[in-house]
Amino acid sequence: MFSAFSALSVRGRGAARLAAVTFVSGLLAAGATVAVADTASADEAAQNQRGATATIGGLKTYGDAVIHDTAGDLRVPAGLFEMSVEGGGTLQTYCVDLYNPTQKDAKYHETDWSGTSLGANKGAGKIRWILQNSYPQVNDLAALAAKAGIASGLTEQDAAAGTQVAIWRYSDHADVDAVDPQAEKLADYLEKSARDVVEPAASLTLDPPAASGHPGELLGPVTVHTNAAGATVTPPADAATSGVRIVGKDGRPVTSASNGSELYFDVPEDAAAGSADLTVQASTTVPVGRAFASESRSQTQILAGSSESTVAAAASATWAKEGAVPALSAARNCTEGGLDITAVNQGDEEFGFELMGTEYAIAAGETRTVTVALQEDQAYDFTITGPDGLAKRFTGVFDCRTRSSETGASTQTLSEPSPATVAVPTTDVNLAETGGSATTPLIAGTAIALVVIGGAALVLTGRKQNRAQD
Repeated sequence: MFSAFSALSVRGRGAARLAAVTFVSGLLAAGATVAVADTASADEAAQNQRGATATIGGLKTYGDAVIHDTAGDLRVPAGLFEMSVEGGGTLQTYCVDLYNPTQKDAKYHETDWSGTSLGANKGAGKIRWILQNSYPQVNDLAALAAKAGIASGLTEQDAAAGTQVAIWRYSDHADVDAVDPQAEKLADYLEKSARDVVEPAASLTLDPPAASGHPGELLGPVTVHTNAAGATVTPPADAATSGVRIVGKDGRPVTSASNGSELYFDVPEDAAAGSADLTVQASTTVPVGRAFASESRSQTQILAGSSESTVAAAASATWAKEGAVPALSAARNCTEGGLDITAVNQGDEEFGFELMGTEYAIAAGETRTVTVALQEDQAYDFTITGPDGLAKRFTGVFDCRTRSSETGASTQTLSEPSPATVAVPTTDVNLAETGGSATTPLIAGTAIALVVIGGAALVLTGRKQNRAQD
């Protein structure tokens, strides 16, 4: 069930109500699947829309591996997953979250390493080297076998299994071996040869994702960052009636963009206070090494290969004639252990807010980012409402650590290919390709309840002078 409360801070006569925030935490409970799904909103979709969005299918090319654990040896499949991209395209991925099961048909979003366990993993760069120097990026298996000193050659299954095992040794610091001798030799070669490689850039992002200002101005710029040759710009859905246009810095309407393009929201001078969104979409290959995370605690993935795929990113703008004019965005920050909330104030008055007992003040024209501390596996749901109908919602599950890095965590193994009960650790089981299970801790959409944490509210209060009196 859901429970919520609103928090309000008033600073003197005439101060405007700026925010009501719901904050929730996840606990296991049966029957919450529908509730979680039904709370999805357009704001939530826009929050996650930066790059590729895909649905995981299952393991397509794999062999066997053995995890050596305190509970015993676990035999599991190891290899390549396949994902279907929304709008067209296929991705191949490896797992970087060994002890966490994969939910069947879970939806994933392209994300920065900082939004996953890779952000704090000193071996993340070596994982990318492995991806660049092994299967499927290197599809000449004879050449790969020669480099690894494997005289008998490699099958695709051996190559996939050996690559996954090498990745697990860095992503989860696991004591794991490939069952096939050729796959094991490849894993050893990749592990020993790996070098640090920098994180790849996103396939498509808009920076910043939110802008604000006054009617009659060009709000922005919102800069396009992409590896695509070109992209399509879609204006606000109500552009025909609102008069809001998407233009370049010369004020001319734009319908296409490329890397480095600067986009602006052209808001009519007589427009009432409001907000609008734009979307940029392109077709490109997603860079190898990009992380993919779900909002339902499904196993984190890392990209090994991409067909030409559809990618998209969204940005919003807020405007008002006077007072504080906030633009709000959020991003998961696993390195700092919380959700970064960025507030931009392009208004002509101070924008003040209180965050978990601490007050902040953002002057006119200033930008500030604050981090809301969250616990691992904690579900969050922030709905921030502001002046003139502004409402921004941020939801998800804070999933930043692999199971092996969590105190007291135990290996979870499920049988293939559909949801099943947890298996006895000494039996042969399938860890990597699994469906959701009610035994999986805090997997939203499978078994999760949301409760309000008393006192843990985000309060935003706008300071507006010379406005309507109470």
